[in-house]
Amino acid sequence: QVQLEESGGGLVQAGGSLRLSCAASGGIFSIISMDWYRQAPGKPREFIAFISSAGSSINYADSVKGRFTISRDNARNTVYLQMNSLKPEDTAVYYCHVVETNNWGQGTQVTVSS
Repeated sequence: QVQLEESGGGLVQAGGSLRLSCAASGGIFSIISMDWYRQAPGKPREFIAFISSAGSSINYADSVKGRFTISRDNARNTVYLQMNSLKPEDTAVYYCHVVETNNWGQGTQVTVSS
């Protein structure tokens, strides 16, 4: 059972940047694909970005393309989400997720003020 712990959320002004981290334990990180989702109040959970096990395949939701970058460090069992040019509509709880086992982290709050 893979366990996930997100960190790096916080309050930032519009136009600012944050980097989220998701540390994994309890599994073989290098063979699992990972993605990030977010959920704003009153809205369904939304896909943000995907990265394959070796990092060779990456894709993004249109809403974040060109602003967010997903990456991973298999030596550190960690996946990252670099978020630039943040907008108030990016405000949400951000979750990392293991594709193969459907494990979720507890989420980290990102708030972007205008």
